[in-house]
Amino acid sequence: MKVLRLNTHPASVAYSMTTLGSSMMNSIFSFYYVKLFLNKYNISEGAFHKSQVVYLIWNALNDPLFGYLQDNSRISCCSQRRISILYGAPFYCLAFLLAWFPWRSYEAGDWLSGLHLVITLCAFDGLLTFVLLAQCALFAEISENHQNRLRLIKYSQVASLVGSSSVLFCGLVSDNMDNFFSFQVFCVLVALLGCACMVYTGLHSQSRFDVKVTEANSQQPPLSLAAVATMTRQILTNRDFLLFVIMNFFQVFLLAFFNNFAMIFADHLIPADVLPSLAKSLMYGAGFICPQLLVLCSQNLLHVIGYYRIILITFAVEAGGAAAMLLLGSGQYYCLAVFITVNMILVQAAFSLFNLPLADLIDSDLQKYKRSSPLSSMVFGTNALFTKPAQSLAPMLVVSILNQYGYEELKDGNVIDQSALDALRSTMFYLVCLVPLFITALQFLCWKPFSIRDSHTIDSKSL
Repeated sequence: MKVLRLNTHPASVAYSMTTLGSSMMNSIFSFYYVKLFLNKYNISEGAFHKSQVVYLIWNALNDPLFGYLQDNSRISCCSQRRISILYGAPFYCLAFLLAWFPWRSYEAGDWLSGLHLVITLCAFDGLLTFVLLAQCALFAEISENHQNRLRLIKYSQVASLVGSSSVLFCGLVSDNMDNFFSFQVFCVLVALLGCACMVYTGLHSQSRFDVKVTEANSQQPPLSLAAVATMTRQILTNRDFLLFVIMNFFQVFLLAFFNNFAMIFADHLIPADVLPSLAKSLMYGAGFICPQLLVLCSQNLLHVIGYYRIILITFAVEAGGAAAMLLLGSGQYYCLAVFITVNMILVQAAFSLFNLPLADLIDSDLQKYKRSSPLSSMVFGTNALFTKPAQSLAPMLVVSILNQYGYEELKDGNVIDQSALDALRSTMFYLVCLVPLFITALQFLCWKPFSIRDSHTIDSKSL
């Protein structure tokens, strides 16, 4: 309980309220949207892939676009972080609701379900990017002191812990989306509460560069494209930034892999008489709640050994667990349930620490090029340009593989023979083991040369 004891700190509370609101919505969206469009809206494989390709392109482009806009715009609703959150929050919450209300009763392969998915993905990700990019910039700009940033992480993880429980309660209220009306009502309530939380951030949070940015914007014209290209090149030529981006790409892929398919894999690989619906709801909820508990419990470790070593250890543990599960086999149902849950927890927990290396990279860039204010949104946006496509690649690749083994026929209610069903289940088992095994091994190799390792001990930036 000591880990959860928070002394009130207004700036951290204000910052974390956006985390609370966004985590409630993002957890539900990422966990349910693939199953919703595949199983309930009966979207065709072709339309699903086309939607993901459009999403991939938009997902990659909107981050650097909004990053440039927020770092260089002369309009306060873009240049000031809290104002961006304040104005963007209502539209973000409306975009969240788009997925859960079909535009008509969809037939199998209906073209309108494909259009529905495209608009939903692009609208939701566009507004998510606008709001959360401003919040990410706030993380780097509220304070450059490492201990203060750890406090922001701590408050944010408590908020995320509460917000991520939305998946658990949503599963219990809607019987894992079987009661669709209850599911829709729950999502509307989540959207209203999430909007209120983010508006609180918009009203009470502040960047230490807000005054400088306002003065600079009133005195200087907008940056030229040549200047933006130069700054982007400076960011991209940072070796540590490139190492982080490669590692983060794989992390985003794994996160999308487990968020989108954990429910599908568990439904087909773990029989209902072994784990009933209630137990699976608790399992899915744990996958979204426990990462925050793990990060909160790691606060002392973050002070002692730093985020670099913790992330490295996480990759080694994930790879070892995947290898062990592969050796145990698909018949060990309880071990498989624990394995899927633990992987969801570790992947999300490690990802929750990634603002720390990005903030250090922003500080390094600020000092190296002697900038008047940091390029916080541009650094976060450039990172997202290369990592966000993994959110689309994961469902596209996995759905393609599963459909080769009869998953599309099975979800459409067609009867497939036992040998085909066994092949499908075997494919799912190998995916759930081999994907994290190979990806975490690659991440370990990419992350090991990262050179910013001691910001937790030498806080020279704040001296």
